[in-house]
Amino acid sequence: MLSFPALPARQKAFTLLELLVVMVIIGLLAGFVAPRYFGQIGKSEVKVARAQIDALEKALDQYRLDTGRYPSSEEGLVSLVAQPSGAAKWAGPYLRKDVPLDPWGRPYVYRFPGEQRDFDVMSYGRDGKPGGNGEDQDIGNW
Repeated sequence: MLSFPALPARQKAFTLLELLVVMVIIGLLAGFVAPRYFGQIGKSEVKVARAQIDALEKALDQYRLDTGRYPSSEEGLVSLVAQPSGAAKWAGPYLRKDVPLDPWGRPYVYRFPGEQRDFDVMSYGRDGKPGGNGEDQDIGNW
C-alpha cells in the first residue's frame, strides 16, 4: 500500500498584495529602461543608414572610374549589381550583394545629377517623407 507524506497544516505562500507590489516594481523598472533602449535602436538605425550610403557612394565612384560616368537616375542603383545597356566598360558587380534597403525597409533614393553633389544617395529616414527632425530627418551623402 502506498503512503503519502502528510501535508503541513499551513503552507507558506505569497499574498496578493505582495505579488502586486512586485509587479509595480517591475513596471517602474521597465518604464525607466525601455525609453533608453528604444532610443538607442533609433540611433543605430541612423548609423546603419550612413554606413550603407557611404558604401553605395564608394561603389558609385568605382562604377564611374570603370565606365566614365555615373549611372543615370533611370538606371539607378541597380546598375551597381547588373550591367545596364550602354555601359560597355562595366566591370561589376560593384556590391557583394543586392542593393540594400534602408534600415526602415525602403529603397534608397538616387539622383544624378544631384541637388547637393554630383549625385545624391539618400534615405528619407524613419517616416519615409522628405524633411523631418531626429530619426525622421533625411540622411544623405552630403
